[in-house]
Amino acid sequence: MFPPAGKILCVGLNYREHVDETGRELPAYPVWFTKFPSALIGHEDDILLPPESRQVDYEAELAVVIGEPGRRIARADALDHVLGYTVANDVTMRDYQYKTHQWLQGKAWDRSTPIGPELVPADAVDPHKLDISLRLNGATMQASNTSLLIFDIPTLISLASEFTRVERGDLILTGTPGGVGYRRDPQVFLSDGDVVEVEIEGLGVLRNTVRSEAS
Repeated sequence: MFPPAGKILCVGLNYREHVDETGRELPAYPVWFTKFPSALIGHEDDILLPPESRQVDYEAELAVVIGEPGRRIARADALDHVLGYTVANDVTMRDYQYKTHQWLQGKAWDRSTPIGPELVPADAVDPHKLDISLRLNGATMQASNTSLLIFDIPTLISLASEFTRVERGDLILTGTPGGVGYRRDPQVFLSDGDVVEVEIEGLGVLRNTVRSEAS
């Protein structure tokens, strides 16, 4: 059971392979963006394709669920604030994301961000040693390991809590590995009827079907 999420803090460019495929420089500080609670859906819920976008992409991610509130949390104490971990898919409307140098309009669509299938307690896994993968209609599109995060989870929690108080239920999405559809040649985008599965070792498989949203 997930506590209500007040804030959804997301990190871009947190795996070197994904940084390389975007042609950007390795970040010295996390690239932060936000979503709204209205973006969240659950395991087996439909990912809706909005009629305005033609470039809907997938992003497999490990999500951290905050349990203990705090502000200006020391890195050494950060994992004490974690309630648990779950799987996320940071579905992104690329044609909207790149309308400006800010990403909000491509990342925060209503009912676009699946999480689940369950909340795994913090002490049940080592979050920095987990295989992470994404399958689209059974074909593997992303495959990596959370040991390759550029900014690890204690660092993310500590840095986020510098500028905002993290509360119980808040989510931190930790970034996606390489292999996103926008950076492939040819590009791959989600279509009506597609089945997307994000699997993280020890956390389960998050499965969603893609459906077109009526105008």
